[in-house]
Amino acid sequence: MTRGGPGFRRVALLVGVAAVVLAGGIGRASAGPPAPRPAHPRVGPVLLNPPVAHDVSAPLRSLGAAPGGVRARGAFGATAISGEMGAAEGSAAPGLAALPARASERSSPSGADVEQKAPGRGPAPALVESFDGLGVGFQGPQGPGRGRNPSDNTLAVGPDHIVPIVNSRMAIFTRKGKKFRDTGRALYGAVPTNNVFRGFGGACAERNNGDAVVRYDQLADRWLIVMPIFSRLPYRADQPAGTRPGDPAAVSMPAVAGQPGHAAALFQPQTMTDTTPPQRRGPGGEGERPQEPQGVYAMCYAVSTSPDPLGSYYRYEFLRPYFPDYPRPAVWPDGYYVPTSTSDNRISETVATQKHACVAERAKMLKGEPASEQCVIVENVNFLNNADLEGKELPPAGAPNIMLAAGGRQLDSIFQDSVINAWKFHVDWKDPSKTRVIGPEPIRVAPYHYLCDGQLTNCVPQPGTDRRLDAQGDKIMARVVYRRIGDQESVVAAHSVNTSASGGGVRWYEFRVGKDRDLELHQQGTYLADGLYRWMGSPAIDRRGNIGIGYSFGGPDHFPGQRFAGRRPTDPPGELSLAETVLVEGEAAQTNTLRWEDYTQTAVDPADDCTIWYVGDYLKKDATAYSTRIGAFRMPGCGR
Repeated sequence: MTRGGPGFRRVALLVGVAAVVLAGGIGRASAGPPAPRPAHPRVGPVLLNPPVAHDVSAPLRSLGAAPGGVRARGAFGATAISGEMGAAEGSAAPGLAALPARASERSSPSGADVEQKAPGRGPAPALVESFDGLGVGFQGPQGPGRGRNPSDNTLAVGPDHIVPIVNSRMAIFTRKGKKFRDTGRALYGAVPTNNVFRGFGGACAERNNGDAVVRYDQLADRWLIVMPIFSRLPYRADQPAGTRPGDPAAVSMPAVAGQPGHAAALFQPQTMTDTTPPQRRGPGGEGERPQEPQGVYAMCYAVSTSPDPLGSYYRYEFLRPYFPDYPRPAVWPDGYYVPTSTSDNRISETVATQKHACVAERAKMLKGEPASEQCVIVENVNFLNNADLEGKELPPAGAPNIMLAAGGRQLDSIFQDSVINAWKFHVDWKDPSKTRVIGPEPIRVAPYHYLCDGQLTNCVPQPGTDRRLDAQGDKIMARVVYRRIGDQESVVAAHSVNTSASGGGVRWYEFRVGKDRDLELHQQGTYLADGLYRWMGSPAIDRRGNIGIGYSFGGPDHFPGQRFAGRRPTDPPGELSLAETVLVEGEAAQTNTLRWEDYTQTAVDPADDCTIWYVGDYLKKDATAYSTRIGAFRMPGCGR
C-alpha cells in the first residue's frame, strides 16, 4: 500500500456494466483541503473487464530475467519518490501528523474489557520449521534477494514447495515431503516477480511492480500470482471511454490478437545481479504533467497449470480504470476475489475513499480459457479484504463471498469505532448485471482505536534510535480467512489497536456465518496488553478449528521480530490461551525508513491442513536492511 496514490479531481458515478477510464486528471492532494462533507458508504455498479491479454507460459524454470525497470512501490531505503503519486514512501504526507511519544497518550483505553493481560499458559504451538527467506543474507540460484521497503510479505505453500514474494522479488523453496527430504532449500530466485510473465508481452512482462501476492488454490492444486501495474499504460484509441450515469456499458478491448495463447514454461535464468535503479511510479516525475490523453492501469494474473510452481502458467492481463493499490487475492469456489484501493488521499470533497472490489473468472482461468473480471466501486469505506477459503470443505453452493473492512476513516480523522463492516459479494458470470455487493452490514464489536492513529505514523519504538515504525493500524490485515468444519462456518480477521497499557495489540475476531449468510460475532480479544507492541497480525484456522496468529513484536527494549500465538476451540472465549512462540528475535533496529512490512501473512499447509506457515521481517545484527523469516507452527492436537 502506498502513501500518496492518485487523487482524482472529479468522480464519475458509474452506471451499468463497464470497463471504465476515469477522464479526470490526477494530482497531488492539497495540504489543506476544505472541511469534508459527511461521507457515506456507496456501492457502484459492476464493471466487466475482459482480458487485454492471455496466454500460457513456458515452465517458470525456463524463463529468464524480465527486461525493463522495476516499478516497485518504493526503493529500498529511498527517502523520496516524487511526481504525481504524492508523498514519498518513507515520509508523512501533507496533513498527516507524526505521533507523539506513546500510543496511549493519544487515546483512552477503549476496548479494555476484551484485552488479554497476560500470555497464555497452555502448551505452545510447536515451531516445526524455521529458515530465512528473501532479504539480507539470501543467496539463491539466480543470486541475492535483497528487497525494497516495505517488504509486502506474502507466502503460499503447496505439497512440495514454498513460494514467497517480497515486494518485487520472488523465490521458490523446497518443502519436506514426498518430493524433497528437506525444507527451506532455494530452488529458484531471487528473480523479479514479473519473471512469471516473461514472453507474455504488454505491461505484465515489461513492468515489475511491488505489491504482488501469491496464493495456493488448494481446491485445484494450483498457484496464483497476482501483480498490479501501478503506472498508466500507453493510451489506446480503442480503450473504453470514461462513463457517466446513464451511459451504456463499455467493454475493454483485447490487447493482443489470437488470445488465448499456448502455455509458456517458467524460465530458469542464470545468476542475476539487480542493478536496476529505483523507478518512479506513475506518469511523469517531479513537476511534470502527464501527457494527454492517458491510458489506464492493469492487473496481471498467472495461474499455474499444475501443482509445480516451476512449471507453466496461464497468464492474463485485465485493464483497471483505477489505480490498483494494495491487492488482496482470496480464493473462493466461484472466483479469485481481488480488492484494491484507488488512493490514500481524498477523492473529492464528498468522497473520502474509493475501493475497487473485483473478482476474476477462476473456473475458466484454471482451464486456460478466455476469462473476464468484474469490478464494483465501493466508496467511503476502509480497506477491503475478501474471505480466503481455508481447507477443502466448501461453503454451500452459490454462497456469496464475504468482504470485511474496519470502521473509522483516517482521512476524516476518525481513528476509532465499535463496528466491523461486512458485505456479501455475489458474482454472476452469465449475466454481470445480476452481480451484487450487498452491504455494508455493521457488526458491533468492542470499541477500538487504530494503533497510533492508523497508517504511516511514527509508532513502534525501537532500542537505541528515535526512529519509530509504522503499524498500518487503520485496516484489517491479510488474510481474512474462512473455514468450514461440518455445519460450522467461521471467519477470522485481525487488525492492530491501541491498548490500555501504553502499547499496541492484535485485535482478533471470530465471526460465525448464519443461515441467511450474515455474520455474527462469536468471540473477540486483544492480544496483548502488557505495554509492548504486537501488530500486523495475520490469522489462520487449521482443520481442528484451532486459531493461530503470527505478528510483529517489539518495543523500547526489544528490536522488532516475529512471534506466534494461538488457541484451541475449547479454550475460554476471547483468549489466545496457548503460550507465545518466538519465530525470530530482532537483532537490530530499522533506521532507514518508518515503513515496516505493510503486512505479513499466514498460509495453511495443504498436505496436512494443520501446519500454519508464517512469514515476517527482522534485522540481523549490524544489518541496515531486513531479512525475512519463514516458520511453520503446529497447534496442539493437530497434525502428526
